[in-house]
Amino acid sequence: MKRDITQCSPNQLTNINCWSPDSQFLFYDIRSGKDASVFDGTRIEKLHVESGKFETLYESKNGACCGVVTCSPVENRLVFIHGPEYPDAHWNYSFQHRYGMILRPDGQTEILDACNVVPPFLPGALRGGSHVHVFSGDGQWISFTYNDHLLHLLDKNQNAPPHDFDQRNIGVAVPFCPVRVNRNHPRNHDGSYFSVLVSQTVNHPQPGSDEIRKAFEDSWVGVDGYIKPDGSRRKKALAFLGDVIGNNNQIITEIFIVDLPDQMEHFAVSGNAPLEGTLTQRPAPPQGIVQRRLTYTTDWRFPGVQGVRHWPRSSPDGSKIAFLMRDDAGVVQIWTISPNGGCPHQWTHGNHDITSAFSWNPDGKNIVHVMDYSVCISSETETIRLTPKTNESDAPLPYAVVFSPDGSGIAFLRHQNHANRIFVINI
Repeated sequence: MKRDITQCSPNQLTNINCWSPDSQFLFYDIRSGKDASVFDGTRIEKLHVESGKFETLYESKNGACCGVVTCSPVENRLVFIHGPEYPDAHWNYSFQHRYGMILRPDGQTEILDACNVVPPFLPGALRGGSHVHVFSGDGQWISFTYNDHLLHLLDKNQNAPPHDFDQRNIGVAVPFCPVRVNRNHPRNHDGSYFSVLVSQTVNHPQPGSDEIRKAFEDSWVGVDGYIKPDGSRRKKALAFLGDVIGNNNQIITEIFIVDLPDQMEHFAVSGNAPLEGTLTQRPAPPQGIVQRRLTYTTDWRFPGVQGVRHWPRSSPDGSKIAFLMRDDAGVVQIWTISPNGGCPHQWTHGNHDITSAFSWNPDGKNIVHVMDYSVCISSETETIRLTPKTNESDAPLPYAVVFSPDGSGIAFLRHQNHANRIFVINI
Protein backbone atom coordinates (compact mmCIF):
# COMPACT_ATOMS: atom_id res chain seq x y z
CA MET A 1 0.00 0.00 0.00
CA LYS A 2 1.26 3.49 -0.90
CA ARG A 3 0.10 6.61 0.90
CA ASP A 4 0.66 10.35 0.45
CA ILE A 5 1.04 11.61 4.01
CA THR A 6 2.23 15.20 3.57
CA GLN A 7 0.75 18.61 4.07
CA CYS A 8 1.00 21.30 1.39
CA SER A 9 4.47 22.51 2.39
CA PRO A 10 7.32 21.52 0.05
CA ASN A 11 9.20 18.75 1.83
CA GLN A 12 12.72 17.37 1.46
CA LEU A 13 13.85 14.05 2.89
CA THR A 14 17.50 13.25 3.40
CA ASN A 15 18.70 10.08 1.67
CA ILE A 16 19.55 8.25 4.93
CA ASN A 17 18.39 8.20 8.59
CA CYS A 18 15.23 10.21 7.93
CA TRP A 19 13.17 7.82 10.10
CA SER A 20 12.94 7.75 13.89
CA PRO A 21 14.47 4.61 15.46
CA ASP A 22 10.98 3.25 16.22
CA SER A 23 9.87 3.75 12.57
CA GLN A 24 6.95 5.93 13.71
CA PHE A 25 8.14 9.34 12.51
CA LEU A 26 9.83 10.94 9.52
CA PHE A 27 12.08 14.00 9.84
CA TYR A 28 12.45 16.43 6.95
CA ASP A 29 13.15 20.05 6.07
CA ILE A 30 11.19 22.62 4.12
CA ARG A 31 12.58 24.00 0.84
CA SER A 32 10.89 26.05 -1.83
CA GLY A 33 11.44 24.01 -4.99
CA LYS A 34 11.79 20.61 -6.59
CA ASP A 35 15.59 20.81 -6.78
CA ALA A 36 17.22 19.59 -3.56
CA SER A 37 20.32 21.68 -4.28
CA VAL A 38 18.34 24.86 -3.53
CA PHE A 39 18.99 25.48 0.16
CA ASP A 40 16.45 28.02 1.38
CA GLY A 41 14.46 26.24 4.10
CA THR A 42 14.05 27.54 7.62
CA ARG A 43 12.20 24.68 9.38
CA ILE A 44 12.88 21.13 10.54
CA GLU A 45 9.68 19.14 10.96
CA LYS A 46 8.51 15.77 12.27
CA LEU A 47 5.72 13.76 10.67
CA HIS A 48 3.81 10.95 12.35
CA VAL A 49 3.51 8.35 9.62
CA GLU A 50 0.30 6.68 10.79
CA SER A 51 -1.76 9.81 11.50
CA GLY A 52 -0.16 12.28 9.09
CA LYS A 53 0.17 14.86 11.85
CA PHE A 54 3.24 17.04 11.68
CA GLU A 55 5.11 19.29 14.08
CA THR A 56 7.74 21.98 13.65
CA LEU A 57 10.77 21.05 15.75
CA TYR A 58 13.14 23.87 14.86
CA GLU A 59 12.98 27.16 12.98
CA SER A 60 16.12 29.10 12.08
CA LYS A 61 16.28 32.83 12.67
CA ASN A 62 18.19 35.97 11.74
CA GLY A 63 18.44 35.19 8.04
CA ALA A 64 19.85 31.66 8.45
CA CYS A 65 18.60 28.60 6.58
CA CYS A 66 18.61 25.00 7.76
CA GLY A 67 18.06 21.55 6.28
CA VAL A 68 19.36 18.06 5.40
CA VAL A 69 18.27 16.58 8.71
CA THR A 70 19.20 13.07 9.86
CA CYS A 71 18.29 11.16 13.01
CA SER A 72 20.39 9.08 15.36
CA PRO A 73 19.64 5.36 14.95
CA VAL A 74 19.29 4.94 18.73
CA GLU A 75 17.29 8.00 19.88
CA ASN A 76 15.36 10.95 18.49
CA ARG A 77 18.44 13.16 18.39
CA LEU A 78 18.77 15.10 15.15
CA VAL A 79 21.61 16.80 13.31
CA PHE A 80 21.27 19.12 10.32
CA ILE A 81 23.00 21.82 8.30
CA HIS A 82 22.72 25.35 9.65
CA GLY A 83 23.69 28.40 7.62
CA PRO A 84 25.14 31.62 9.08
CA GLU A 85 22.92 34.00 11.00
CA TYR A 86 23.00 37.64 9.92
CA PRO A 87 24.53 36.77 6.53
CA ASP A 88 26.26 39.62 4.70
CA ALA A 89 28.24 40.15 1.50
CA HIS A 90 31.37 38.65 3.08
CA TRP A 91 29.83 35.72 4.92
CA ASN A 92 26.69 34.12 3.53
CA TYR A 93 25.56 30.55 2.94
CA SER A 94 28.07 28.58 0.85
CA PHE A 95 30.03 25.34 0.93
CA GLN A 96 32.56 27.08 3.19
CA HIS A 97 30.06 28.83 5.49
CA ARG A 98 27.82 26.27 7.22
CA TYR A 99 27.94 24.02 10.26
CA GLY A 100 26.13 21.17 11.97
CA MET A 101 23.39 21.78 14.52
CA ILE A 102 22.29 19.07 16.97
CA LEU A 103 18.70 19.06 18.20
CA ARG A 104 18.26 16.96 21.35
CA PRO A 105 15.05 15.12 22.29
CA ASP A 106 14.37 17.77 24.95
CA GLY A 107 14.34 20.50 22.28
CA GLN A 108 17.72 22.00 23.23
CA THR A 109 20.25 22.72 20.47
CA GLU A 110 24.02 22.77 20.31
CA ILE A 111 26.47 23.56 17.52
CA LEU A 112 28.32 20.43 16.41
CA ASP A 113 31.57 21.73 14.90
CA ALA A 114 33.62 24.65 16.13
CA CYS A 115 34.79 27.27 13.63
CA ASN A 116 38.12 29.08 13.94
CA VAL A 117 39.00 31.02 10.78
CA VAL A 118 41.98 33.10 11.92
CA PRO A 119 45.17 32.10 13.79
CA PRO A 120 45.91 30.74 16.27
CA PHE A 121 44.14 27.64 14.97
CA LEU A 122 42.90 25.04 17.42
CA PRO A 123 42.82 21.23 17.09
CA GLY A 124 39.24 19.99 16.93
CA ALA A 125 37.97 23.16 15.26
CA LEU A 126 37.35 23.60 11.53
CA ARG A 127 38.01 26.63 9.32
CA GLY A 128 35.07 26.18 6.94
CA GLY A 129 31.76 24.49 6.31
CA SER A 130 30.40 21.02 7.09
CA HIS A 131 27.57 19.27 5.25
CA VAL A 132 25.36 16.11 5.29
CA HIS A 133 25.92 15.07 8.90
CA VAL A 134 25.18 11.40 9.64
CA PHE A 135 25.33 9.50 12.94
CA SER A 136 27.31 6.27 13.18
CA GLY A 137 25.44 3.03 13.84
CA ASP A 138 25.77 3.41 17.61
CA GLY A 139 24.69 7.06 17.47
CA GLN A 140 27.97 8.29 18.98
CA TRP A 141 30.02 9.77 16.12
CA ILE A 142 28.96 11.99 13.23
CA SER A 143 30.43 12.07 9.72
CA PHE A 144 30.28 15.03 7.35
CA THR A 145 31.78 16.52 4.21
CA TYR A 146 33.87 19.67 4.42
CA ASN A 147 35.09 22.70 2.46
CA ASP A 148 37.69 25.16 3.74
CA HIS A 149 37.06 28.92 3.91
CA LEU A 150 40.71 30.00 4.11
CA LEU A 151 41.86 27.89 1.19
CA HIS A 152 38.86 29.00 -0.85
CA LEU A 153 40.02 32.60 -0.46
CA LEU A 154 43.54 31.64 -1.55
CA ASP A 155 42.15 29.81 -4.58
CA LYS A 156 40.56 33.06 -5.74
CA ASN A 157 43.72 35.13 -5.16
CA GLN A 158 46.07 35.12 -8.16
CA ASN A 159 48.91 36.38 -5.96
CA ALA A 160 48.43 33.77 -3.24
CA PRO A 161 51.44 31.73 -2.06
CA PRO A 162 51.59 27.98 -2.78
CA HIS A 163 48.80 26.34 -0.84
CA ASP A 164 46.45 23.37 -0.60
CA PHE A 165 43.39 23.78 -2.78
CA ASP A 166 39.92 23.95 -1.25
CA GLN A 167 38.87 20.39 -2.11
CA ARG A 168 35.87 18.54 -0.73
CA ASN A 169 36.96 16.20 2.09
CA ILE A 170 35.41 13.86 4.66
CA GLY A 171 35.39 14.57 8.39
CA VAL A 172 34.27 12.99 11.65
CA ALA A 173 33.04 14.67 14.83
CA VAL A 174 33.43 12.78 18.11
CA PRO A 175 32.16 13.71 21.61
CA PHE A 176 35.70 13.65 22.97
CA CYS A 177 35.51 17.15 24.41
CA PRO A 178 33.86 20.49 23.62
CA VAL A 179 36.01 22.88 21.60
CA ARG A 180 36.21 26.49 22.79
CA VAL A 181 37.76 28.92 20.32
CA ASN A 182 39.01 32.47 20.65
CA ARG A 183 36.82 35.37 19.60
CA ASN A 184 39.25 37.22 17.34
CA HIS A 185 36.88 36.85 14.37
CA PRO A 186 33.12 37.56 14.37
CA ARG A 187 32.38 34.21 12.67
CA ASN A 188 34.32 32.06 15.14
CA HIS A 189 32.12 29.86 17.31
CA ASP A 190 32.47 26.95 19.76
CA GLY A 191 31.50 23.36 19.05
CA SER A 192 30.21 20.57 21.28
CA TYR A 193 32.20 17.87 19.41
CA PHE A 194 35.86 17.48 18.46
CA SER A 195 36.01 17.61 14.64
CA VAL A 196 38.77 16.39 12.33
CA LEU A 197 39.23 15.53 8.67
CA VAL A 198 39.85 11.85 7.94
CA SER A 199 40.28 11.77 4.15
CA GLN A 200 43.45 12.73 2.31
CA THR A 201 43.42 14.66 -0.98
CA VAL A 202 46.24 16.19 -3.02
CA ASN A 203 46.32 19.16 -5.37
CA HIS A 204 47.51 17.24 -8.41
CA PRO A 205 46.99 13.45 -8.19
CA GLN A 206 49.53 11.39 -10.08
CA PRO A 207 47.80 9.80 -13.11
CA GLY A 208 47.29 6.09 -12.55
CA SER A 209 47.83 6.35 -8.76
CA ASP A 210 45.46 6.00 -5.79
CA GLU A 211 45.80 9.72 -5.00
CA ILE A 212 42.54 11.67 -5.10
CA ARG A 213 41.65 15.30 -5.59
CA LYS A 214 38.17 15.09 -4.02
CA ALA A 215 36.55 12.95 -1.29
CA PHE A 216 32.77 13.07 -1.08
CA GLU A 217 29.45 11.25 -0.48
CA ASP A 218 30.51 9.31 2.61
CA SER A 219 28.67 6.47 4.35
CA TRP A 220 29.27 4.52 7.56
CA VAL A 221 30.27 0.90 6.96
CA GLY A 222 27.96 -1.47 8.84
CA VAL A 223 25.93 -0.85 11.95
CA ASP A 224 28.93 -2.14 13.89
CA GLY A 225 31.72 -1.93 11.31
CA TYR A 226 32.98 -4.88 9.29
CA ILE A 227 35.02 -8.07 9.60
CA LYS A 228 38.60 -7.85 8.31
CA PRO A 229 40.34 -10.75 6.51
CA ASP A 230 42.05 -11.83 9.74
CA GLY A 231 38.66 -12.24 11.46
CA SER A 232 38.96 -9.15 13.66
CA ARG A 233 36.35 -6.40 13.59
CA ARG A 234 36.97 -2.84 12.45
CA LYS A 235 34.38 -1.05 14.56
CA LYS A 236 34.12 2.13 12.54
CA ALA A 237 34.93 2.96 8.93
CA LEU A 238 33.60 5.24 6.22
CA ALA A 239 33.13 4.42 2.55
CA PHE A 240 33.18 7.35 0.14
CA LEU A 241 33.69 8.43 -3.45
CA GLY A 242 37.12 9.64 -4.54
CA ASP A 243 38.20 11.22 -7.82
CA VAL A 244 41.37 9.69 -9.24
CA ILE A 245 43.14 10.61 -12.47
CA GLY A 246 43.44 7.90 -15.10
CA ASN A 247 46.52 7.37 -17.24
CA ASN A 248 44.83 9.43 -19.98
CA ASN A 249 44.22 12.28 -17.48
CA GLN A 250 40.51 11.43 -17.30
CA ILE A 251 38.76 12.02 -13.96
CA ILE A 252 37.38 8.71 -12.69
CA THR A 253 35.34 8.31 -9.51
CA GLU A 254 36.17 5.20 -7.50
CA ILE A 255 35.10 3.73 -4.15
CA PHE A 256 37.40 4.35 -1.18
CA ILE A 257 37.29 3.46 2.49
CA VAL A 258 38.90 5.02 5.53
CA ASP A 259 39.43 2.92 8.66
CA LEU A 260 39.02 4.87 11.89
CA PRO A 261 40.56 4.34 15.33
CA ASP A 262 38.42 2.66 17.96
CA GLN A 263 39.08 5.22 20.70
CA MET A 264 37.99 8.87 20.53
CA GLU A 265 41.16 10.15 22.17
CA HIS A 266 43.17 8.95 19.16
CA PHE A 267 41.49 11.67 17.08
CA ALA A 268 43.42 14.29 19.07
CA VAL A 269 46.84 12.89 18.02
CA SER A 270 48.37 14.62 15.00
CA GLY A 271 49.75 12.60 12.12
CA ASN A 272 52.13 13.97 9.49
CA ALA A 273 50.64 17.48 9.58
CA PRO A 274 48.68 19.60 12.07
CA LEU A 275 45.11 18.50 12.79
CA GLU A 276 44.05 22.13 12.70
CA GLY A 277 45.87 23.02 9.47
CA THR A 278 47.90 26.14 8.76
CA LEU A 279 47.39 29.31 6.75
CA THR A 280 48.24 27.37 3.58
CA GLN A 281 47.43 23.76 4.54
CA ARG A 282 44.06 22.15 5.12
CA PRO A 283 43.42 20.32 8.40
CA ALA A 284 45.12 16.91 8.32
CA PRO A 285 43.90 13.47 9.42
CA PRO A 286 44.90 12.17 12.86
CA GLN A 287 47.65 9.62 13.34
CA GLY A 288 46.74 6.08 12.33
CA ILE A 289 43.99 6.92 9.84
CA VAL A 290 44.20 4.51 6.89
CA GLN A 291 42.65 5.40 3.52
CA ARG A 292 42.31 2.63 0.92
CA ARG A 293 41.03 2.39 -2.62
CA LEU A 294 38.49 -0.41 -3.12
CA THR A 295 37.59 -0.27 -6.84
CA TYR A 296 39.95 -0.25 -9.81
CA THR A 297 37.84 0.29 -12.91
CA THR A 298 39.95 2.64 -15.00
CA ASP A 299 40.29 -0.03 -17.72
CA TRP A 300 36.60 -0.99 -17.79
CA ARG A 301 34.43 -0.13 -20.77
CA PHE A 302 32.56 2.38 -18.61
CA PRO A 303 35.01 3.20 -15.83
CA GLY A 304 34.14 4.57 -12.44
CA VAL A 305 31.01 5.33 -10.45
CA GLN A 306 28.20 6.46 -12.73
CA GLY A 307 24.60 7.65 -12.70
CA VAL A 308 22.69 10.13 -10.57
CA ARG A 309 24.13 11.67 -7.44
CA HIS A 310 24.15 9.01 -4.75
CA TRP A 311 26.02 7.85 -1.68
CA PRO A 312 27.65 4.42 -1.42
CA ARG A 313 25.64 2.45 1.13
CA SER A 314 26.86 -0.40 3.29
CA SER A 315 24.76 -3.43 4.12
CA PRO A 316 23.86 -3.48 7.84
CA ASP A 317 26.40 -6.24 8.57
CA GLY A 318 29.15 -4.27 6.82
CA SER A 319 29.99 -7.04 4.35
CA LYS A 320 28.96 -5.15 1.20
CA ILE A 321 29.16 -1.57 -0.03
CA ALA A 322 26.64 -0.73 -2.76
CA PHE A 323 27.13 1.92 -5.43
CA LEU A 324 26.09 2.73 -9.02
CA MET A 325 28.12 1.86 -12.09
CA ARG A 326 27.35 1.02 -15.73
CA ASP A 327 27.38 -2.54 -17.00
CA ASP A 328 28.92 -3.47 -20.35
CA ALA A 329 25.68 -2.47 -22.09
CA GLY A 330 25.91 1.03 -20.61
CA VAL A 331 23.01 0.58 -18.16
CA VAL A 332 23.45 2.05 -14.67
CA GLN A 333 23.17 -0.84 -12.21
CA ILE A 334 23.71 -1.35 -8.51
CA TRP A 335 27.04 -3.01 -7.77
CA THR A 336 28.58 -4.09 -4.47
CA ILE A 337 32.09 -4.58 -3.18
CA SER A 338 33.55 -5.89 0.07
CA PRO A 339 35.15 -3.34 2.43
CA ASN A 340 38.22 -5.56 2.13
CA GLY A 341 38.38 -4.99 -1.63
CA GLY A 342 38.19 -7.48 -4.46
CA CYS A 343 36.15 -7.51 -7.66
CA PRO A 344 32.88 -5.55 -7.79
CA HIS A 345 29.75 -7.71 -7.94
CA GLN A 346 26.77 -6.69 -10.10
CA TRP A 347 23.63 -6.66 -7.93
CA THR A 348 20.92 -5.60 -10.42
CA HIS A 349 20.55 -6.68 -14.05
CA GLY A 350 17.73 -4.49 -15.35
CA ASN A 351 17.25 -2.94 -18.78
CA HIS A 352 16.76 0.53 -17.30
CA ASP A 353 19.11 2.82 -15.35
CA ILE A 354 18.87 3.04 -11.58
CA THR A 355 17.86 6.69 -11.18
CA SER A 356 18.01 7.49 -7.46
CA ALA A 357 19.86 7.22 -4.21
CA PHE A 358 19.01 3.92 -2.50
CA SER A 359 18.94 2.10 0.83
CA TRP A 360 19.18 -1.43 2.23
CA ASN A 361 16.48 -3.42 3.94
CA PRO A 362 17.51 -3.90 7.60
CA ASP A 363 18.08 -7.63 6.94
CA GLY A 364 20.60 -6.79 4.21
CA LYS A 365 18.86 -8.89 1.54
CA ASN A 366 17.25 -6.17 -0.59
CA ILE A 367 17.93 -2.66 -1.86
CA VAL A 368 15.17 -0.17 -2.66
CA HIS A 369 15.60 2.40 -5.42
CA VAL A 370 13.94 4.14 -8.38
CA MET A 371 14.04 2.58 -11.85
CA ASP A 372 11.89 3.17 -14.94
CA TYR A 373 9.69 5.75 -13.14
CA SER A 374 8.86 3.33 -10.32
CA VAL A 375 10.06 2.58 -6.81
CA CYS A 376 11.55 -0.90 -7.04
CA ILE A 377 13.09 -3.41 -4.67
CA SER A 378 15.97 -5.60 -5.80
CA SER A 379 17.54 -8.72 -4.41
CA GLU A 380 20.54 -10.34 -6.07
CA THR A 381 18.20 -12.38 -8.28
CA GLU A 382 15.18 -10.21 -9.13
CA THR A 383 13.73 -6.70 -9.21
CA ILE A 384 10.08 -6.03 -8.31
CA ARG A 385 8.11 -2.82 -8.88
CA LEU A 386 6.52 -1.44 -5.73
CA THR A 387 4.73 1.46 -7.44
CA PRO A 388 3.16 1.58 -10.91
CA LYS A 389 5.19 3.04 -13.73
CA THR A 390 4.36 6.73 -14.24
CA ASN A 391 5.37 9.45 -16.64
CA GLU A 392 8.51 11.46 -16.06
CA SER A 393 6.75 14.46 -14.51
CA ASP A 394 5.14 12.27 -11.82
CA ALA A 395 8.07 9.90 -11.26
CA PRO A 396 9.58 9.32 -7.81
CA LEU A 397 12.34 11.86 -7.23
CA PRO A 398 15.98 10.74 -7.10
CA TYR A 399 16.90 12.28 -3.77
CA ALA A 400 15.71 9.75 -1.21
CA VAL A 401 14.24 6.22 -1.15
CA VAL A 402 14.69 5.10 2.45
CA PHE A 403 13.73 1.93 4.31
CA SER A 404 12.41 2.35 7.85
CA PRO A 405 14.55 0.81 10.62
CA ASP A 406 12.04 -2.04 11.13
CA GLY A 407 11.77 -2.72 7.40
CA SER A 408 8.01 -2.10 7.32
CA GLY A 409 8.01 1.11 5.31
CA ILE A 410 9.80 2.95 2.49
CA ALA A 411 9.72 6.75 2.29
CA PHE A 412 10.22 8.58 -0.99
CA LEU A 413 9.30 11.84 -2.74
CA ARG A 414 7.24 12.93 -5.73
CA HIS A 415 6.80 16.47 -7.08
CA GLN A 416 3.08 17.18 -7.23
CA ASN A 417 1.02 20.40 -7.10
CA HIS A 418 4.18 22.52 -7.16
CA ALA A 419 5.69 20.84 -4.09
CA ASN A 420 7.80 17.84 -3.16
CA ARG A 421 5.49 15.49 -1.29
CA ILE A 422 6.37 12.55 0.95
CA PHE A 423 4.96 9.12 0.19
CA VAL A 424 5.30 5.93 2.22
CA ILE A 425 5.01 2.38 0.95
CA ASN A 426 3.92 -0.12 3.58
CA ILE A 427 5.70 -3.45 3.13
